[in-house]
Amino acid sequence: MRLREPNRNLLLLGAFTLLSVAAAGIVAVLDPVPPPANAAVRPAPNQAPAPDLTPVRIVGTPFAPNTNPRQR
Repeated sequence: MRLREPNRNLLLLGAFTLLSVAAAGIVAVLDPVPPPANAAVRPAPNQAPAPDLTPVRIVGTPFAPNTNPRQR
């Protein structure tokens, strides 16, 4: 029993998809995930703590987006 050409392409795509999902599942199961060191809430690394923030002087007019290009 031979498969027609369009069915071969679909069969190849399905087999590749199933093998890829199986490989990703095996890697996900076997990959150990370390537990978090401390469950306490930590501040984000890119934000400065509140006392270190200094006020900033804004020079110029505040930005207003041009929502109507015909009107200036």
